[in-house]
Amino acid sequence: MRKPFDHDSGLALLTCCLVVLLTSCGYRVAGRGDRLPPDIKTIAVPIFENETPRFRIEQRIASAVTREFIERTKFRITPDPAGADAVLRGTIKEVRSGVITFDLETGRATSLQIQVLADVKLVDQRTQKVLFANSNYTFREQYQISRDTSALFEEQQPALDRLSRDLARMLVTAILENF
Repeated sequence: MRKPFDHDSGLALLTCCLVVLLTSCGYRVAGRGDRLPPDIKTIAVPIFENETPRFRIEQRIASAVTREFIERTKFRITPDPAGADAVLRGTIKEVRSGVITFDLETGRATSLQIQVLADVKLVDQRTQKVLFANSNYTFREQYQISRDTSALFEEQQPALDRLSRDLARMLVTAILENF
């Protein structure tokens, strides 16, 4: 005669199966930087080059990338390549923006998409091995525009800061996970 199904036994079996699946399928916490060589302890992030007419966008992005590395990783970050184990160099090649949505009543833009195209490369200083490279790194994000016309100029700097932080988060993730 069969025993009725015991829910506690079923839950224990399900838990064991999940543990086996998660540990055997390569599951790991993203963004830890364990794909970079273990001898990389210091990363230099000098100011990026800027090939666009956007004033100081290269400084904002390099600063945001530096903050992102400091907040998310164990690496020591410096702006000076001398003495660093690896150097992240970047060139901002293009910054585009375009209206995505309009207010039907006023005809004014309510959101826009900003696209940044960059050339980024992380190089091991000792071996000159390229650890990460993307000559067409593209970041796109949609942002809301204030309805208050007097606030539009006041919003420009915070919007560029937000764009820099968002781009830095995605770029550092790509570098740490080596995508």
